[in-house]
Amino acid sequence: MRMRLAATTAAAAGTLIAVAAVPAQAAEYTSALKIRGVQYDAPGSDSNSCSTGNTDEEYVTIKNYSSTKTVNLKGYWVEDAVGNWFEFTANHYLQPGDYVKLRGGNGSDSDAKNVVYRDNCNFIWNNDKDTIYLFKPSGSRADVHSYTKSGSDPDRNGYIKFHS
Repeated sequence: MRMRLAATTAAAAGTLIAVAAVPAQAAEYTSALKIRGVQYDAPGSDSNSCSTGNTDEEYVTIKNYSSTKTVNLKGYWVEDAVGNWFEFTANHYLQPGDYVKLRGGNGSDSDAKNVVYRDNCNFIWNNDKDTIYLFKPSGSRADVHSYTKSGSDPDRNGYIKFHS
């Protein structure tokens, strides 16, 4: 009896250890949309002047990684670690494999050019480090991406400087 109890206890402990280890792994969210990269330090001297500033050179790129599903960004929002946020309020459809650059500053949103402007001339992403959250219209988290000036999530290619 004591031998069977010890084996059962050991088996149960092993199961608990395996179950306890799962939450420590990186979180995966069930979403076709993921943060592809970020240009968090706009080239040049930072200026949030709407007429002469460079906030439009700061952007986050969101990609639809689905191979079959088109996603409407309306109702999705991005947020930084301290609560600065932007919500996609208009329809913007991402076909499978397509992406959008969410830029600071003012401009004309364009599906053809894969760009949406925040219509706000203040910088949102810190130049040294930050965390970017992408939320679904339901409020559940679609993705998260953290970076520092010295490095980034290697799956996101770190400090990404995109070329149009």
